[in-house]
Amino acid sequence: MGQHLSEESNKVEIDVAELQEWYKKFVVECPSGTLFMHEFKRFFGVQDNQEAADYVEHMFRAFDKNGDNTIDFLEYVAALNLVLRGKLEHKLKWTFKVYDRDGNGCIDKTELLEIVESIYNLKKVCRQGQDDRIPLLSPEQVVDRIFQLVDENGDGQLSLDEFIDGARKDKWVMKMLQMDVSPGSWINEQRRKSALF
Repeated sequence: MGQHLSEESNKVEIDVAELQEWYKKFVVECPSGTLFMHEFKRFFGVQDNQEAADYVEHMFRAFDKNGDNTIDFLEYVAALNLVLRGKLEHKLKWTFKVYDRDGNGCIDKTELLEIVESIYNLKKVCRQGQDDRIPLLSPEQVVDRIFQLVDENGDGQLSLDEFIDGARKDKWVMKMLQMDVSPGSWINEQRRKSALF
């Protein structure tokens, strides 16, 4: 999702110079022309943290459009463009895809809880050595509240429409859905550290 989910971040055109810069960085880090899962995990620094690695694996799968277990340059550009410039609805659809772990088109409480717990753990990894603020709500409380606010038909599952509508209608829900690891912020931070981005 990255940066803040707002309608104003809808610039979608990539300028040629920027595309060339991305390509140079991509081939330096991935001379084979593909980014593999282990490289993606290394980039996010989660190789030794299984909970955090789980979330990053789901991010990787969401970026891997053709399902070949690699991210090629076109997928890389599409992912960066979405994260850095995508429209609200596209970011929410991508987030839904990450959260829908079994791919059945709905998010149940177990899936959302696993993601929220992974995000909490991943944020701990990212903040090592920094102020380790304790969240006000537990992952279970976050999930229960999201379902209370968003599950319109009460079936215990969130459809894509409920997910998007809930995020648009309720500022707290939007904030909680932004609770993800903010790939846009991560990518900007990692761009300073890595040749890849």
